[in-house]
Amino acid sequence: MEQNYQHSLMSLLREWLEPNSINLDHNPIISHICMNSREVNSGSLFFACLGQKELGHNYIPETINKGVRAIIFDSAIPISLEIQSQLQALNILCIPIPELHKKIGCIADQFYFYPSKQIRITGITGTNGKTSVSHFLVQALHSEQTPCGIIGTLGIGTLESVTPSKLTTPDSLSIHKHLSDFCNVGVSNVVIEVSSHALDQGRVNGINFNNAIFTNLSRDHLDYHHNMANYEAAKSKLFHWPELEYAVINIDDKIGCNLISKVSNSTKVISYGLSDNASLQAKCIHYNKSEISLEIQGKWGSSLLQCPLLGKFNVYNILAALGGLLAHNIPFDEALERLSQIKTVPGRMELLENPAGPLVVVDYAHTPDALSQVLYSLKEHLDPKGKLWCIFGCGGNRDSGKRSLMGEVAEQFSDFVVLTDDNPREEDPVQIIIDIMSGMKHPDKIYKYRPRSEAISRTIQLAKSKDIILIAGKGHEEYQQIGTKFHPFSDKQCAQQALKDHKNNFIRS
Repeated sequence: MEQNYQHSLMSLLREWLEPNSINLDHNPIISHICMNSREVNSGSLFFACLGQKELGHNYIPETINKGVRAIIFDSAIPISLEIQSQLQALNILCIPIPELHKKIGCIADQFYFYPSKQIRITGITGTNGKTSVSHFLVQALHSEQTPCGIIGTLGIGTLESVTPSKLTTPDSLSIHKHLSDFCNVGVSNVVIEVSSHALDQGRVNGINFNNAIFTNLSRDHLDYHHNMANYEAAKSKLFHWPELEYAVINIDDKIGCNLISKVSNSTKVISYGLSDNASLQAKCIHYNKSEISLEIQGKWGSSLLQCPLLGKFNVYNILAALGGLLAHNIPFDEALERLSQIKTVPGRMELLENPAGPLVVVDYAHTPDALSQVLYSLKEHLDPKGKLWCIFGCGGNRDSGKRSLMGEVAEQFSDFVVLTDDNPREEDPVQIIIDIMSGMKHPDKIYKYRPRSEAISRTIQLAKSKDIILIAGKGHEEYQQIGTKFHPFSDKQCAQQALKDHKNNFIRS
């Protein structure tokens, strides 16, 4: 049931206004907030923000035609005199607020009656592992009586119903609306993937995070952050959050060690890793064909755990999820029992088994560190007579500096490398492949197939029954962006079809 939200404009904005800055005689009732002009209605407060690509000011005329009630704009860029005249004539308030992007979340939190204070919220950040840890934690927290919400790369919703999302972390208004919706349907816990972009842009401002989890930090998004210091600073913001109760941190990561020393004294720290000084340690790790077994030790106890997952990095993901459960005050033994029941995450080390053919693994690995971890982990599961294949490309209009590094990693850890297109976007896909090959010692020995569907089909045709094929980079995605257009495409579906088409080859190999 949709809740009715109504506030006077002044009650929403009083904290952010200079004294006597606007006419208090006109104090309209606001029943809707938005930053997309297409969503404006007669009760709307419109936020004209300074976007990276577009200026919200440009859409003010469209909101006037739709009967907008009031407008807030970033004072860094003034409204034109012509627009000001139109607004005054229609008695529409237009209010300047400095650094608006930092304040939108707090205004939205108030508008939706502080939903994040009514739910226990865990934020997860890091370069790799956010999606896996968030889904492991949601699976372990979820029950029919107490559903757990999720906001992240794979979508927004609960385990039973997830709606796809374009961003890992939605915009400030949307995320508070989602939290309000969760409150209205009885969700008591929510797990949010918090990207570095979201932290830097203030998208999660106004959210009352109870717990924060740090997975790791390695090169990514330098097209946005420019250097690793800025990237680290953005990720670190989550661990200085007001009233944060628990920080769950990977102590084996250098940045994680730095974070622990900077966390507020009022925040309890749960460190995890393989190190002896971690408060949650993984010992006696064994990798079987389709599962991991390990012993977990800590001040809460010691116990064996088996999970239907692959790879060393999933050991860290399990520990992170366990730390998150302990931060929810779930007893150690019960937390381990819940984790023993978790399932793999779509597009994250997702296994496509074929009894007669090679093992195909679909994974989202799209950074040098993630690719090296996945390949290294798959080597541990490889039959002595098998070979490891790696199919991947790199995204266009993104950090081009990582391309050669990914080429170097793929060549080092794979027996065979197959280069193809990822999401080339508006770049030349051939040039992207050339950039990847610049990091390789023997580029002449690399397979190159385009389009991506051909690369997957050809590789499955070439591979032997004991081989493992990693299809990396796109994971769960069900599209491929070429130019500005999004074309339906799924690595998983393409591989499943190829396995079916070439099954006779596997029987003979």
